[in-house]
Amino acid sequence: MSALLEALEIETGPSPRAAVIWLHGLGADGHDFEPIVPELGMPAAPAVRFVFPHAPLQPVAINRGAVMRAWYDVTGDGRQDAEGIRASQVRVEALIARERARGIAARSIVLAGFSQGGAMALHTGLRYPERPAGILALSCYLPLPETLEREASQATRDVPIFMAHGTQDPVIPLSWAMRSRDRLGALGYAFHCH
Repeated sequence: MSALLEALEIETGPSPRAAVIWLHGLGADGHDFEPIVPELGMPAAPAVRFVFPHAPLQPVAINRGAVMRAWYDVTGDGRQDAEGIRASQVRVEALIARERARGIAARSIVLAGFSQGGAMALHTGLRYPERPAGILALSCYLPLPETLEREASQATRDVPIFMAHGTQDPVIPLSWAMRSRDRLGALGYAFHCH
């Protein structure tokens, strides 16, 4: 696997005791959600490290093969890039491992993401061998839903999940989010969906 992804980091205070790994959408980069940190108005303590990684550059079929930052390829014909999704899962797990090596417990790490990044937050967070603090999934869907039941980590069965989706999202149809919600519910996950 390639080296650790490049990422922007913002700490709300010294010696962070928690981390948020926030994954951007297709064609964006780690700068996409960087402005959210000051908007949250977080106190200096306990300190939180926000990690905004940049997805690798790769051709994306739905965009006529244009090279852009993407967690995985999108074909536009309904097929999912399982290999690309799993490769990005390994990359996100490496970011989690780095936070763990810095002394932050898995239960103090939130996986967050928007669109394709939200899909990766759900995919990785539900399969991770330790329970994260939570999963924030914005305007996205659950990739590879047919494999979740057998691949899900028992440690994540009670992880808090917050899903939100715009009713007029022109990129990810609301119906995809609703199918994901239904699949998570059928598997017994507790979550908030807005």
